[in-house]
Amino acid sequence: MKRIFRNLGILVVLAALAFIIYSQVSRNKTVLSKDGVKIAYSVYGKGEPTLVFVHGWCGSRSVWQKQVPYFAKKYKVVALDLAGHGKSGRQRKVYTQEAFGEDVAAVVNAEKEDKVILIGHSMSGTVILEANRLIKDKMRGLVAIDTLENFERFPVSRETAKEYLDPLKKDFVKNSGSFMAGMFTKNADPKLIKQVIANVSRSNPQIAISTIECYFNTPVIPLLTDVNVPLWCLNADLWPSFPEINSKYLKSYHLRVIPGLGHFLMLESPDEFNRQLEDIISQINK
Repeated sequence: MKRIFRNLGILVVLAALAFIIYSQVSRNKTVLSKDGVKIAYSVYGKGEPTLVFVHGWCGSRSVWQKQVPYFAKKYKVVALDLAGHGKSGRQRKVYTQEAFGEDVAAVVNAEKEDKVILIGHSMSGTVILEANRLIKDKMRGLVAIDTLENFERFPVSRETAKEYLDPLKKDFVKNSGSFMAGMFTKNADPKLIKQVIANVSRSNPQIAISTIECYFNTPVIPLLTDVNVPLWCLNADLWPSFPEINSKYLKSYHLRVIPGLGHFLMLESPDEFNRQLEDIISQINK
């Protein structure tokens, strides 16, 4: 009898280990966006709600490398490459926020999930708002990472847009590096800064510039009319957030700030970021 229980115990342990291993194994997939561009994405784990991670400007799904193993233990996790990024197609002529929203919606629809939290970094705060309009019947929550500090800021003025865009158009590799370096605090890991700058410098300049131009031209406030779920902003304090402004436009708006970090807070302090994001997900699930 003792041997039977011992064997059962071993089987339970092996089953638990198998589940953990399965949770970390990527199932790489593709789906066509509305305009026919191939969108590459990876799926991990099981559980509800499904967490869909969306990278920012000149990024890829690899930016979530510290989040996927953590959250895949409990949830189904999806990480995708927007069109023009990572392993997704690059034949799109204009890289609008609306089209990126269609990329996200295509992935969610392909996975046939109806309980979804979209998590978008930087410019993808707007992307997940665009996707929400298309799949709002599936939405349980929206989490914007270090973005949407002020809903009234967008669209950006021509003068401000020109200030950012002209250097990128003149010498993308050199000036994108300076641009990205300004998104870190003075205490940030130099190796991380170098890695992020290197990744951006390898981006296609035409795609990158089209993306940021369209981002600057996208108004946020009209997108809020379709938000029927909690919208959380998990921001660093490198730039100020304006909850008193944002709350005027969206009753379900919430803000949480992690002090002392820069724009890539999920890479700079992944443990603290994961704890904060996990708590936000718990708040959404209540």
